Amino acid sequence: MTSSTYRYEPDYAVPPGWVLEERLVDRQFSHAEFARRCGRSAKLISEIIAGKAPIEPVTALQFEKVLGLDASVWLGMESDYRLHQEREAEKQRAEALYEWSKAFPVRELIKREVIPKPSSNSDRVSSLLSFFGVATVEAWQNRQKQLKVAYRHSPSFKSDDFALATWLRLGEIEAERADCPDYNEQRFRQALVRIRKLTAAQSDEQLAEAQRLCRHAGVALSIVRPIPKTALSGVAWWLTPRKAVILLSTRHKRDDHLWFSLFHEAAHILLHSKKNIFIDETGREIADADAQADRWAADFLIPRPDWRRFTNSSRFSRTYVKQFARQQGIAPSIVVGRLQYEKLISYDQLNDLRVSFA
Repeated sequence: MTSSTYRYEPDYAVPPGWVLEERLVDRQFSHAEFARRCGRSAKLISEIIAGKAPIEPVTALQFEKVLGLDASVWLGMESDYRLHQEREAEKQRAEALYEWSKAFPVRELIKREVIPKPSSNSDRVSSLLSFFGVATVEAWQNRQKQLKVAYRHSPSFKSDDFALATWLRLGEIEAERADCPDYNEQRFRQALVRIRKLTAAQSDEQLAEAQRLCRHAGVALSIVRPIPKTALSGVAWWLTPRKAVILLSTRHKRDDHLWFSLFHEAAHILLHSKKNIFIDETGREIADADAQADRWAADFLIPRPDWRRFTNSSRFSRTYVKQFARQQGIAPSIVVGRLQYEKLISYDQLNDLRVSFA
């Protein structure tokens, strides 16, 4: 994946005034004579030659009539020259923003081939702005303030803000590229029923099929490897009013964590406002919403009455866990993860039933 824009960028641009001066010398026109022929002031012609005044369309048409060089050529030279000047000025401004860029995991983005290796400090800043799809640092800061996300966050870690923003943007880019119809709640609920069954499949295509099912319902499901200094399992938000996004990491490297995170984020899509921000470490309203998503995901994966009957038996051997999982039509790892989470078994028990991600 790359967000780079490849373009022809010469390190020089010829001022159109230079070409004009050469033409006047060839024709043996003085500035004053040429100005009279064009019906313009000698001062304007001198300023154009000095690069102080631009060649406007009407002026280009006058030059065309007097010198025989097409107006589009004059305007093209003018445009190239002004753009080159602005690029040089932008490089100077970008140099001053190098300290801002140092907060981001640029090496990680280069390693993932998301951006090319910067050739200079200013190129580093420009590449980051292009990656985030903004023109200025101020625009990036404003967008971060307005970003509305719902994510599960380990209480024992604190994600770095810049690393988190980078990881979210990686997921956003994938979601933007996902071809989805308008969101349909009924199709999404049907997709989740089928994904629940997928958890028990021993196939490398589980996640790809889950993504296809979500896309069909108008939900872009992205899986992006975690960025160093982030501690997120998943995020859910609305890219547009008609397109939802679920972004998952493989931070825990266990299939039960990933599946639970998927259903947790699905609960945010189904149950909560499109305008809410779900961050479990802030206020009571947010914490309540996150707890509600946890309960919904747990009950969807294993209905509460079935779970009570199973746990009341107090038989948590490998054989009984696999048997219960088979009856439920889910992966045994999901049962193990919940038993460990509820402290019905220790965290070092039955881990052979959990599948690791690379």
